[in-house]
Amino acid sequence: MDATPRSDVSAVSALGEPVRRQVYDHVRTQPSPVSRDDVAEALGLARSTSAFHLEKLADEGLLAVEFARRGGRSGPGAGRPAKLYRRSDREFAVHLPERAYALAGELFARAIEDADATGASPRDALSARARDFGRGLGADVGCSDDDLVAALAECGYEPRSSDGTIVLVNCPFHALARQHTDMVCGMNLALLSGLLDGAGCEGRHATLAPAEGYCCVRIDPPRE
Repeated sequence: MDATPRSDVSAVSALGEPVRRQVYDHVRTQPSPVSRDDVAEALGLARSTSAFHLEKLADEGLLAVEFARRGGRSGPGAGRPAKLYRRSDREFAVHLPERAYALAGELFARAIEDADATGASPRDALSARARDFGRGLGADVGCSDDDLVAALAECGYEPRSSDGTIVLVNCPFHALARQHTDMVCGMNLALLSGLLDGAGCEGRHATLAPAEGYCCVRIDPPRE
């Protein structure tokens, strides 16, 4: 549910290719950023192979890219800055099925800050934060079943649609919901209500409907 261009699963899967993993391990152990030529020479690869794997790792967020002139040269005649790679500061965590505990932690932390600042109850502050986050998720989402199912799937809910009702097979906050059911399910309800609101889905509602093997929230069809 984090708004990242690629999932953590995709990023970690990219390391399954042996040469790419070798390239990543080399870059992350270097004291300073390295170039395509540096990697090619160190690992005995063709420069094109080095470039291919470095770019793939950068696309997945595993490596960060920067540009700098080597050797400290500057000014006219110093040449173009080199493209350099280093280990990304991004953290990766893979859960199958997908979980979003970092998002829950962020929402809880922001809610505590809001409650301290405004005097609102932590529960109300959490609902407000979750609803606002959901509105942002829904801003570019359509209201057809297909659009909503696609958006919810991208968030990790594993949605299933039947006769206009969308049930959610996976809860991205599963472990937290088992331990703190009322608080977390309320947050989830607010988030999905916000998503529908942000998408402008008038008549559709997120409803608490806990059932074994499902998320505690379902999306009801428009009311007649």
